[in-house]
Order: sequence, then structure tokens, then C-alpha cells
Amino acid sequence: MKTIRAVLVVTMVVASFGIAVAKLPPAPPMTDVQKAEAKAKADAAADLAKQQQAKAEDRVAAQYFANMKAQGKVVPTPQLAAAPAAPAAPVAPAKAAAPAKK
Repeated sequence: MKTIRAVLVVTMVVASFGIAVAKLPPAPPMTDVQKAEAKAKADAAADLAKQQQAKAEDRVAAQYFANMKAQGKVVPTPQLAAAPAAPAAPVAPAKAAAPAKK
């Protein structure tokens, strides 16, 4: 039994040492096309995550309202805030009056 344990320990040590010492060659630098593709893929994944989050929030809210209605409690529905108005374009300062000639 001690021999089996010793063999397992030695095997684990050798394997972990081999993994720690192993060195992979560095990845080649990305081209502009690859960078653009990676950015597009990341953007698409972010949009999908936003959509899934919104669906999950809607589902939870609907379940909450249904549970409160089943219990006979009145829950006021939240009013969505209007999107903030875009800031107005900066107004050019009025030109100073030209000095009057005599």
C-alpha cells in the first residue's frame, strides 16, 4: 500500500513539474483583419448578453407581479423614466459691439 502511494505521489510530482516547466511558443501577433473580427465577435456577444439580461429581468418582474396579485397585494407598476434630453448645442457668444467711429 505504501508503494502504491509513493508511486502516485512521484507520478503527480513529475507531471506537475513537467506542466510547470513546459513552455509554449508565443502566439503570433494579430493582423488588422483578425482584430476587427475579434472586436465584432465581442460586440455581438455583448449585445446577446444584454438581450438575455433584459429578458431575464422582464421574466422576474412578471413573476413578482403575478405572485403579488395572487396574494391580493397591490403593487404599483414602476414608471419608466424618460430618456434624458440631449444637451443643447453650445450657443456662440454674442459679438462685442464695434466701437463707434466719430
